[in-house]
Parts: sequence; C-alpha cells; structure tokens
Amino acid sequence: MNPKIRKHIGQPARLLCGLAVSGMLLSMLLSATDDRNTDWLAYGGNKAGNRYSPLTQINLTNVNRLKVAWEYDANKRPEGVPAAGTPAARRPMEIQCQPIVVNGILYGTTPLLSLFALKADTGEELWRFDPFAGGTPRFHASRGVMFWEDGGDKRILYTAGNHLCAVDAATGKLVESFGVGGKVDLSAGVTGRPGRENDKLSVDATSPGVIYKDMLVIGSRVSEYGDAAPGHIRAFDVRTGKLKWTFHTVPEPGEPGHDTWPKDAWKRIGGANNWAGMVLDEKRGAVYFGTGSPSVDFYGADREGKNLYANCVISLDAETGKMNWYYQTVHHDLWDRDISCQPNLLTVTHKGSNGKPRKIDAVAQATKDGLLFLLDRDTGKPLFPVEERPALTDYHLPGEHPWPTQPFPTKPVPFARQNFTEKDITDRTPEAHAFVKEKFAQTRSGNKYMPPSKEGSLYLGIGGGAEWGGNAADPQGILYQNANEMVWDLKMMDYNGRNGIRQAATSPGVAVYMRNCAACHRADRQGSGQEYPSLVQVGNRMSKEEIGNIIKSGRGRMPSFQHISDKERSELIGFLTNSEQQVTASENHSSSEAPTEAKSAFPYIPPYINNGWTRFFDPDGYPAIKPPWGTLNAIDLNTGEYLWRVPLGEFPELTQKGVPITGTENYGGPIVTAGGLVFIAGTKDEKIRAFDRKTGKTVWEYQLPAGGFATPATYMVNGKQYVVIAAGGAKNGHKPGGKYVAFALP
Repeated sequence: MNPKIRKHIGQPARLLCGLAVSGMLLSMLLSATDDRNTDWLAYGGNKAGNRYSPLTQINLTNVNRLKVAWEYDANKRPEGVPAAGTPAARRPMEIQCQPIVVNGILYGTTPLLSLFALKADTGEELWRFDPFAGGTPRFHASRGVMFWEDGGDKRILYTAGNHLCAVDAATGKLVESFGVGGKVDLSAGVTGRPGRENDKLSVDATSPGVIYKDMLVIGSRVSEYGDAAPGHIRAFDVRTGKLKWTFHTVPEPGEPGHDTWPKDAWKRIGGANNWAGMVLDEKRGAVYFGTGSPSVDFYGADREGKNLYANCVISLDAETGKMNWYYQTVHHDLWDRDISCQPNLLTVTHKGSNGKPRKIDAVAQATKDGLLFLLDRDTGKPLFPVEERPALTDYHLPGEHPWPTQPFPTKPVPFARQNFTEKDITDRTPEAHAFVKEKFAQTRSGNKYMPPSKEGSLYLGIGGGAEWGGNAADPQGILYQNANEMVWDLKMMDYNGRNGIRQAATSPGVAVYMRNCAACHRADRQGSGQEYPSLVQVGNRMSKEEIGNIIKSGRGRMPSFQHISDKERSELIGFLTNSEQQVTASENHSSSEAPTEAKSAFPYIPPYINNGWTRFFDPDGYPAIKPPWGTLNAIDLNTGEYLWRVPLGEFPELTQKGVPITGTENYGGPIVTAGGLVFIAGTKDEKIRAFDRKTGKTVWEYQLPAGGFATPATYMVNGKQYVVIAAGGAKNGHKPGGKYVAFALP
C-alpha cells in the first residue's frame, strides 16, 4: 500500500481492510480520515524542509482566540541525575526539538535526551525511553527525530550522545535487531587518521537526518578544534543499522576535490560536517545539505586552498552517496561561517532562456552572514546572479592564505547587515554610544572578509544571520526567514603548543585545557557570557566529581569530552580546581618566543586560538549595533524582492520607555500555514507569535513559561488543529523551562 495513504489509516480502517471492505467504502473512509487528521511527519514538516502546513482551521480571523490546549513537562530527570538548582545542574539543558506527529501521536525529546510519545490531542504520555539507562550520559542539543514504517514495523530513530537509536514507536523499547541492541555507534568507522583509527573522536548529531526508502542518511556534529573528526556523510540501513555508504566531505586521495587542500590535510583536518540537518527530494532520489567550516575555526594556514567540500551546498544520490553537484558559499573559511540550517526545497517561477516564465525546482540556502543562495535543484547553478567579489588578503596571521574572492548573490539582497561601520554604532544612550565608539576605534571593522588578527576584529555573521531554526516556504515561492544582527568581538591569541603557555611544561592540565577548552572559554578562562561561562574559580562552585561529570556528559552547547583519556580528564580537573595554575591573559601573551608553525600531527595544534565566541554589548547589556537586533523577513524568490521585513521580539523595558520595537536575538525558526499565518518563537522576550503572512503584522502572541528556542509544529487530530512549541528556556542565561505547550481554538 502507498505509505502516503497507509499513514492516515487508523486501527478501525486496518480492521476493515482485513475484512476485505469494498474499494469504494475504503476510499470514503480514507477521505474522512484525511479531513480530520494531518500529521507533521518530519523535521521541517516534510522531507523537503518547507515548514509549511495546508491547514486552515486556525487562520487570520480566529488566531486571536488561541488558548493553551495542553502542556507536557519534559523536564523530569532520570534517577541519579541531579535536580535543577544543585551545582551540577547550574547549566540546565534546553530543548531545541521540533516534534513530529504521526497518526495522532507526538514524538519528541526531553532536555536530557529521553524520547517520549504523547497523545497529540491531550498531551498524555504513552511511553518514555531513556537512552542512557545504566550508562554514562552524553548530553547535547536535539532538534528532532525521524519516523520509518513498513507494515506493522514502526520505528523512531534519533541520536543521543554518540549513538543512533532505533526505538519501537508503539512500545518505546529499543529494536534489538538494529545495530548492537538497538544502537549504532556514530563514532565507529570515522577514520581518516592513518594509524589512529581507534582514537576516541567526539561525534554526535544534533539534527536529524532523512530517510529514503530503507536508508537513513545523516550528518554529525564534531569538535571545532584540532581534534575534530572528519565530517563524513553516512547512510545506514534502517532495518539493520549497517553502514551502506560514506561520502567524505574532506576528500581523500583520488577523490574529486582532494587538490583543494594540502596533500596530507585529510589526515589531520576534520570538520566540514553537516550538523544543521538535510532534506530529501524523493522523486529525484537526491539528498541536499550544507556543510560547516573545516577545523580549526578562524585559522587555516595548514589547510591552504578552497577547502572543498567545506561550506558547501551539496546534492548526493541518496541510493549510492555519489555527488550530483556542489556549490561553495565561502572559500577557505576563516570566520566560522558554517551553513547553519537545512536547505529548503521549493518551486519558483523564473524566466527561461526564451524569455518566457517557467517553473523551476530550486534549493534555497540561507547562511549565517545573511545571504540567500537560490540554486537549480538539478544542476546546482544559481538562479540569481552570483558575483565573485574581491576579499581582503592582507593583514593576516603568519602562514595564512586568505582566498582572494568570495561569492556574493546579487538577489535577494542580504537579509542581515554585512559589516559593522561607524554609522551602525548604537545611539540608544549617549553613554552607550561613547562606550561602543571607543572600542570601535581600537578594533578592526568594516569588512566581513577581514582575516582574523591578534589586534581584534568586529564582525557580523558569526552567530547568524540565519541559524539552525531554518526558514519556511509556501507553495507560492515566498520564503520566511528570521535573522540575528549581532556584533562579535574576535581576537586571536598565540598558542605554541607547550611553549606558548609558561606553565605548560610543569602543568599537563594546561595543555589539555588549551587543546579542548580554550577556544570557547578563552585561554584566561574568563569565558564569553552565559553560553561559555567563566571557569575562573570553578572549583569553588563545583566539586571535582561534578566537574568531571560535566566534562564526560556535556551541558548545553558544550559537547561530551568522553574522547579524552581518564588521565587527561584528571589533569584537566586538577588545573581547573587549582588557582596556582590559573592562566592569565598577561601570562598567555608574555612569551618571548614567536609562534611556531602549525603542527601536522593529529590532534592538530594551531599556533593561534580565538578568544571565545564573544558578543559585543554596550555597558547595559544591549547589542552594540543600532536596531533592529532581530527580524522576520518575507522574500519572494520568484523575483528576489522583499515583501516585508519586521522586528522580531522586544525588550519590554525599552518599549515602556518609548523606544520603538528593536527585535532581539532569536534562535528557532518559523512555520507557515495555508491559514495565512507565520508562527515563530525563539525571541529573548520568551513569546510565541503569529504574523500575517502577507503583511508581517503581529496578529497574536503568548507569553511562554520559558523561552521557546525551537521551531513550532502544527497538526490536526480528530478535526482540531494544534500548534505546539518546546519552551525549554536556558539558552544564553534564560531561566530553565522544559515544557511542550500546545495551542488550539476553544
């Protein structure tokens, strides 16, 4: 039976089928069922990642009547996991999951990566599965799950730690025939380090893959430092868990693209991974995805060249893993400009070679730096002109080889500002303006392609532009994209392996810290805000055991570091809890020795590291740039023109002072419906909103119990439409949440 029909058949319909009910009666039953039940089958709503729903029950005329239909507390912690408020839980996990709904059952994940099933109309829990029962947890963000079925065999597939799990959708039990006892180790088979194939490399997956026939295709999240695993794309047999094929995003000898790297770079360079998710064109049998930057971020002397297939939109044959085409959006990335969200498969109307309008199946890919590439789905060629514009190649770090040009689409114009200039300095107050202007005068700025430097540079586009929440597209070819406009303060620091830090020779823990922690928490351990907190005197806040548990299991954006040895972990804990071994900024810069050349061994140790991912705020904690600080945009991809652009989110205390709505930093994406609505949460003010999709006017909003840093979903069960959002909070210092909240009309 066609799976598109089978998925809508309830138990009564299956019984009637078993009794050989007439074709006409079955057709009537299916029609009635379809009218009363509409699923949200995949991350992004469908395998094309459209985030579009044909539902119209909730619409412009009645959306202001939406009420909470049910709430589900996903924050229950398994036995043995510290409760919120204890030292080990001071960095609570958030929820980034967009749940799926299949046959009236909602499947999602908890802050601690348990999987659950609910009745989608009431929120009643049916079962809950703990992937770490009896073992050591590895926490990370989880943005969604996958569903597969064949007859009575129905499975939820999702990632927890370094494992891909297959769970029976009816019982919540592992499918023992999949992999080893229901799990596949995602770090197994990630080679490319000759002689070191058995190294423990950090590999997990924060975004789901796609399922084509009986194959699951998936990317991974890996380290962003010199111990990064290669970002292989892999396909697994859904039934058995066996590896079917592998695509190397850092090409190995004899593979196309190998010549865009130094000869032996594949032995030591990792990354170029798809961590943001992928989409599928089932008719073409093609999978589409974007890749991130190669390791290490911000310094590329040991990877001279364009670095294919990092920072690329790629199409692969889903059956074989062979490449159909690629399009690189950043050459030799020095700015951590990963492709950070799913592509979106949509159809647009453009003029053909004969000048007449024609329908074209396209791939839309938004980027961190606010660009939008619209590509032909069959060829990868841009549908709007793209220029290779000159980029800065001077004033770079020793040994660096910046690429002389970078691609820039002429349409649509960027949906976020490209450079931070003097005219962009905040004027919120005279004091704020003076503070930012002084920093601006002391720091390089004004060009998005400035090579990173020890003097420091101010950039847009490190944390979005577009982020992992993605975008939504309606059947008319209109794309709805939210954006961040934050300034980031990037400064590179010397790190010569052992020689760059005075204490390294006598303190092995310093070396472990510099290899694994300094890129986020800074060499001086000061951190860079809530996302990367200070580790100075962390031993006064946590016990050694608690620190060790977080290193092993991860928290928030911090991955698990189970790949480092017990000895290294002990050395690191000793350094973090001993104030006499603290590295200060002055000590880090006091070495009289010049930086050594980048090392070729694995793990690769660069001579420079960054100062952590540091946002630039004014003295009161507001962004250093003039508003808007976050926007929602409607872009007609038939013409490349904007239909509207509005601020997304607000600071209530500024609004009360008469400041126009500023928008806020936002994480999570939109959905769009045939009811004329765009739903989105993700804002700092912790609200979910509905916008008129034609005008951008806010037509409904609701104050969530915690920040909804996820993407909503919408579905219909028994004739009633629901909109659901994960209100997990926690991100960037927000109060923790842990609830899924569903809305419906009364």
